[in-house]
Amino acid sequence: MNTKNQPVASEAEQEIEKLMTLHPKGFDLSLDRISRLLETLGNPHLKLPPVIHVAGTNGKGSCTAFCRALLEAGGHAVHVHTSPHLVQWHERFRIGVKGGRGKLVDDALLAEALRRVAGANGGQMITVFEILTAATFLLFAEQPADAVILEVGLGGRFDATNVITKPAVSVIMPIALDHQAYLGDKVELIAAEKAGIMKRGCPVVIGQQEFDAARDVLVSTAERLGCPHVVYGQDFSAHEEFARLVYQDEEGLHDLPLPRLPGRHQYANAAAAIRAVKAAGFAVTDQMMERAMATVEWPARLQRLTEGNLVDIAPAGAEIWLDGGHNPAGGEVIAEAMAAFEERQPRPLYLITGMINTKDPVGYFRAFTDLAEHVFTVRIRDSEAGLDPVVLANAAYDAGLVAEPSASTEDALKEIAARQVPGGPPPRILIGGSLYFAGNVLSDNGTPPT
Repeated sequence: MNTKNQPVASEAEQEIEKLMTLHPKGFDLSLDRISRLLETLGNPHLKLPPVIHVAGTNGKGSCTAFCRALLEAGGHAVHVHTSPHLVQWHERFRIGVKGGRGKLVDDALLAEALRRVAGANGGQMITVFEILTAATFLLFAEQPADAVILEVGLGGRFDATNVITKPAVSVIMPIALDHQAYLGDKVELIAAEKAGIMKRGCPVVIGQQEFDAARDVLVSTAERLGCPHVVYGQDFSAHEEFARLVYQDEEGLHDLPLPRLPGRHQYANAAAAIRAVKAAGFAVTDQMMERAMATVEWPARLQRLTEGNLVDIAPAGAEIWLDGGHNPAGGEVIAEAMAAFEERQPRPLYLITGMINTKDPVGYFRAFTDLAEHVFTVRIRDSEAGLDPVVLANAAYDAGLVAEPSASTEDALKEIAARQVPGGPPPRILIGGSLYFAGNVLSDNGTPPT
């Protein structure tokens, strides 16, 4: 995937394309291959700055973003690993800058790391994610920084990032049903997989959990491993009061600005990040927290699109939101935010949705049954797993929504414009259903992450 700022097949992308032809397998959860490869590379994962390791079904990306904002507000250089990327592979590797904002990895630096990793692997069977994770550890071990924020790819116990032996803190964000084929079909089973990132005696922060069964598994695992642990709602919390965020933990109350990331669900995500950074051994001041709430950024998570190619096509005055949430729990959180917007300023809500075939589209759409006026479904580009728009429209219909397939996001926006009622309020448009689809949209709009 390329951006207008990225050459058509950059040096790093060419290396990744070679690896994908050699190792086409997607998910094959194991630590054997990555451990062997890292040993050949001199075990760079054992030479990292303090690691904040983040797992969870929903909210782990937002928690990562808040942790980064907090640490950068304190002047720390912070390396950040996230996945998947939205538009270009480089987004997965953010290199810390002392006293400033971390930058996406330089193309030549990433390409060189990938060549070294591929050479050490020697053509043996391995997944591309494992190669990328090994490159992450090489880059982060060799570039100076004060901290590493490491987001889990899938699950936890057998995820390639889980070779970290002594995290400064392990963070488990909300757990819900997702990736059942790999992680299990009950929240207790999924919680057990996520809990696999906990390491004996190392601090653990347990974020807000909707399901008691999941929280119980996480707490019992932490206790069994002798991990000092804190639990959202019990040891720390956050809520809105007089349009401010009140964060509370064992050290007291803090009156903060509301987070820049919209949606009430971000209060708990911000709280988990604050508590995690503290648990990792960093001093956190009120000034750092205030700055972090104002500067935090996380593309495609209720991101307001205000300019770009697609915005120009949309009806005049339209409010356009982009969110990569893709499972029923994610749908509920996004729908809650849309309902709050509707209460504040009523507008007709349209969905433009693309999803992959491993998700539960009916469960996702059900959250919008009483909110959305119309759904347009679009195929995800560059993905063999993209759901056919007709199938996706039928899923929306099964959830009680009026839906129709569309050839593209552009066509859907034009159709929404054609439905405008003269003199009526401009529409509110939610584009999403998949991070892959969100990547298509940011690329088409000409506004890739930086």
